[in-house]
Amino acid sequence: MDNEITVYTTNTCPYCIQAKNFLNEQGLDFTEINVQQDKEAAQRLVDETGQMGVPQIKVNGNWILGFDPQAIMTFVQQDVL
Repeated sequence: MDNEITVYTTNTCPYCIQAKNFLNEQGLDFTEINVQQDKEAAQRLVDETGQMGVPQIKVNGNWILGFDPQAIMTFVQQDVL
């Protein structure tokens, strides 16, 4: 089953780069939404999570605030099992 992964980023966030690099290294496809460039997406993010910090990563419907490789893989594995 395919994983649905979305990474919410900004232009200057080093942890966003780490998260994207990690997902690429794991061979996981993801969609990137830059909330610095897409103000409507930024507002949707705050509406849905109550947080504006980045990166925020949505993995199969589960939200992760910050770059947490273990949490990412836990949610990916849950979908696979």
